[in-house]
Amino acid sequence: MINRIFIKDFLSFDEVDLEFDKGLVVFTGPSGAGKSILMESILSLFAIKEAKAKLAEVVLNSSVKDEDFDINKDDEIVIKEIKKDKTRYLLNNQTISKKRLHSFSSLLIKHLSLKDKSDFESSKLIDSLDLLSSKNNKKFVTLKNSFQEEYKKLYSLKKELNKLIEDENKVEELKEFAKFEIEKIEAIDPKVEEYEELIDIKRKLSKKDKIEDAIKSVAPIFDNSHFVSSALELLEVDSSFFDDAINELNNHFEKFNDTLYELEEMDVEDVLTRIEKLSSLQKRFGSIKEALEYKEQKKLELDKYENITFEKSKLEKDIKTLEVKVEELASSISIERKKSVVTLEKRINHYLKFLYLSNAKILIEKKALDSTGFDEVIFELNGVDLDTISSGEFNRLRLALLTSISEFQIVENGVLFLDEIDANLSGKESSAIATVLSELSKSYQIFAISHQPQLTSTANQHFLVDKKDGKSSVKLLNKNQRIDEISRMISGENITDEALQFARNLLK
Repeated sequence: MINRIFIKDFLSFDEVDLEFDKGLVVFTGPSGAGKSILMESILSLFAIKEAKAKLAEVVLNSSVKDEDFDINKDDEIVIKEIKKDKTRYLLNNQTISKKRLHSFSSLLIKHLSLKDKSDFESSKLIDSLDLLSSKNNKKFVTLKNSFQEEYKKLYSLKKELNKLIEDENKVEELKEFAKFEIEKIEAIDPKVEEYEELIDIKRKLSKKDKIEDAIKSVAPIFDNSHFVSSALELLEVDSSFFDDAINELNNHFEKFNDTLYELEEMDVEDVLTRIEKLSSLQKRFGSIKEALEYKEQKKLELDKYENITFEKSKLEKDIKTLEVKVEELASSISIERKKSVVTLEKRINHYLKFLYLSNAKILIEKKALDSTGFDEVIFELNGVDLDTISSGEFNRLRLALLTSISEFQIVENGVLFLDEIDANLSGKESSAIATVLSELSKSYQIFAISHQPQLTSTANQHFLVDKKDGKSSVKLLNKNQRIDEISRMISGENITDEALQFARNLLK
């Protein structure tokens, strides 16, 4: 239950600070005063609508438990919304993402908008039936998860088979291309790190003559090294450091001479040609390693093309086996949905009695298998399709459906928001809706925008939304103020005595 809301700087509202009681809370007021804007601002605190207020806060009693935020049932919680460059949400002063807040709110809050006409679509009805089934049968969630997992496998295998059939039609062309790619790489026969080694050889070849000349120019050092050793001995200095240096220098030169011998055996043109070929592979594939991996991939593809008939036969067999399993799971799901249809249909018809309607029927027919199973849900009223019923009948039927679904979508003591639930209805239809909502408000706190005196008169709290000089305001009405507002709703701005009397009678 929502106890209080505070909203600051929200479009035409400077500031709103309201406290609420249990039961039915109704907002009325002239057109354009800001009723829908106010409703949206409250819904934005639950991540149902987009945030537009600079600052908003709601205080409510939780009807669910949430271990992540250490919330127990009946705990008072505070949700804050702060909008600057971006919107931040806080739950009990802990930052919470919009997605996580929406998930948390979905167990507490249900928004029913008659502008949304999609609730009778088969996919949405299936979602509702599945939710009801999961509450009636704890094994249903596992059953549905198993079906979805196996269906994904089946879908994947069928996709693979279709590709294989396409490949089969052009297999010769694909085989030739794979062979060409393999042969092209094998003709070069590259080795990992070969390119780097050849570049090093090329670098050494380019400096070969300069190094030879340099070594020749320093040859006298070795011829006269004994003079240095003799001089060190006369100075009584240990000549080992000099001997070690001469030996190390000699080793480096001899190592180069060995390399020089190897380089002289090489054909420079062959090295350059090899580098060019390897370079072309690197440009195309990124590296020699990737070129070799591509070659192996093409070999696997070639093997697959050679064995395409066998692969196709195996896939078809696997698909047939999986289809049987998926259809069995879909049949089990369908059985549970049909049980839930009985429950949902019973609840809808219970509310339709108060709405002067009857004989709603939910039919489940078989369709081609898809990710939801093979159930197609069709809704009828008095044996006719919903396209043929009046708008008034449609809205009342939809209210009965949404009310019934809300009973298991949100927990007891949750909150319902009804947007323009009685717009464009006759007095009789409005009275019927008021009766249903009065009954429902015993279990849920209900926020509604009303255009009719019948629903307004049944409210536990009645708020007037008004607008003057471009600024909107909200206030809680006392009994006499309610009589005036309901009279205005009946007769317009020029309130008649008959309207006043009728308003007094409604409030009795």
